Amino acid sequence: MQVLVRDNNIDQALRVLKKKMQREGVFREMKRRRFYEKPSEKTTREKAEALRRVRKLARKQAQREGLIAAPKKSRTALAQAGRSRPMSMDGAPGPIAVPKL
Repeated sequence: MQVLVRDNNIDQALRVLKKKMQREGVFREMKRRRFYEKPSEKTTREKAEALRRVRKLARKQAQREGLIAAPKKSRTALAQAGRSRPMSMDGAPGPIAVPKL
């Protein structure tokens, strides 16, 4: 794994490194290896992970084909989507343009 440091900005490089490590599952692996895991527990965990992956892929495929409805967006996702409106100087959202019917 390699991270380029631009303009001696170590903080940004560390953030990028942490994000890459998170995506690769390095932190999860370190947490798992803290204690000994019996072979039977390992096979059980790996089977459960595989089953979870298969179910997730099947669910996504069914959503793409329209067999099941996509999950509703959470309130936080909707709130973050609404933040794209321009803000006034005091931090309150600007006026919302409502089209006349």
